Amino acid sequence: MASPTPPTHALPPGVTVFERGWLSSNNVLLVDGERAALVDTGYCTHAEQTLALVAKALPDRPLDLVLNTHLHSDHCGGNAALQSHYPELVTAIPPGSAQAVADWDEDKLGYRALGQSMVSYIFHKVLHPGSTERLAGLTWEIHAAPGHDPHAVLLFEPASRTLISGDALWQNGFGVVFPELEGEIGYAEVSDTLDLIEHLRPTTVIPGHGAVFAGVPQALAVARQRLEGFVAQPERHTRHAAKVLLKYKLLELGRTTPDALLAWACATPMLTLLHRQSAAPATTHSAADFAAWVDGVVADLVRAGAAVHTETEIFNA
Repeated sequence: MASPTPPTHALPPGVTVFERGWLSSNNVLLVDGERAALVDTGYCTHAEQTLALVAKALPDRPLDLVLNTHLHSDHCGGNAALQSHYPELVTAIPPGSAQAVADWDEDKLGYRALGQSMVSYIFHKVLHPGSTERLAGLTWEIHAAPGHDPHAVLLFEPASRTLISGDALWQNGFGVVFPELEGEIGYAEVSDTLDLIEHLRPTTVIPGHGAVFAGVPQALAVARQRLEGFVAQPERHTRHAAKVLLKYKLLELGRTTPDALLAWACATPMLTLLHRQSAAPATTHSAADFAAWVDGVVADLVRAGAAVHTETEIFNA
């Protein structure tokens, strides 16, 4: 089981980070005498682990508030389990996704397109950019952070200069720019969000994935270089996105057969879209073409040491 990760860099009192890896996002627990809040809740298949982590950290009090930086499945998949366990729990989400959650529209929320699991939950309030939240005895600013997700927000605490960045900034990049894959503006919004982070001048970043880090100027330089590469060669971003989706499924499954993975890929609309974007103009987009493309993406993961492919199995490495 994951446990609270001792940060390399000092965090404000009352702030604890559960570093979860990549199937589940990091969770940030913020506690003071008034209430206990959790930012992001991981993937639904890890919900029991999320509950255990929170219960261990809060043995004698309930969790009062959940805040989601954005509503990708690895950041809000534990919402339903936490709501069931803590009946008085208040859940706050970015406003741009509120109607889709109220209607529980998995197409608009993107879960069906990405072939990912989710358990439905409710929300009680929205995190309006420009507003603040009092967490761990400190006032955290809510800022819009579009790019990876058009409705994402980040949380910044100016006294300690601590940033909860979600997937807007990692130490080595940022999350897949999903709007660009769907023909919408995304790269420019990533750039704007990186500019915002530079303007805020955080000294400590709690990312959605990976360890807490300082060295923010270096991380921004890495992110901008990565962004420039995707803008110059969009096909690199398309291939990267395909590898991320397949790797994520392997993380969820642990191991599977080539036929089962291909069947999942065929039923995942985002992967068929990425194949069409990647294919040469003369390609027929046949089932055989798609299967060969999926094999190629898996081969990329194997070469990178991220997967193992035997005659009968493909499994996460």
